[in-house]
Amino acid sequence: MQPKSGNDAIDDAALIALYKKSGDLEVLSQLYSRYMHLVYGVCLKYLQDEELSKDAVMQIFEELVLKLKIHEVQNFKSWLHVLCRNYCLMALRKSSKNKMVSLEDTFVENTEFVHLTADDTKENQLSMMEKCMETLPEEQRICVDLFYLQEKCYKEIAEMTGYDLLKVKSYIQNGKRNLKICIEKNSRE
Repeated sequence: MQPKSGNDAIDDAALIALYKKSGDLEVLSQLYSRYMHLVYGVCLKYLQDEELSKDAVMQIFEELVLKLKIHEVQNFKSWLHVLCRNYCLMALRKSSKNKMVSLEDTFVENTEFVHLTADDTKENQLSMMEKCMETLPEEQRICVDLFYLQEKCYKEIAEMTGYDLLKVKSYIQNGKRNLKICIEKNSRE
């Protein structure tokens, strides 16, 4: 572990706790500024536009104002990366719905082949996983979300949901199996 210096004298967890307690945007800003360059990099990777990426960095900060108050975050950097990626994927999904395509003759005569990129494939997999998550029984969906997406341990999930520890383990195991079945079924169709 690297020694903290100056600006990083207070660790992420302490800043999160202070922000949750005080609601002070300066505290949140101090925390976010440590990772803004990484957020911008992720946004640029997905959005492939400098201006859209700069806007996304600000929008993600605005999302943090609310989301950080309601989520229990163990590893801020990892959690922020997931939040950032999800924001970008949603932005891409929204923009693809709003694009107008011209059906001019030149469009039909275009000889270039369009191939799915790795990001498109990941987007499709993420979309399929989200749809399959919605089909899970509520207990399984909640436990799978908390365990895999929010990185909570069994004990934390049991405390948060009020479910018995053995039930939490069972819900996660069954939810994972049901997700796998649903994803495999949908990928064949």
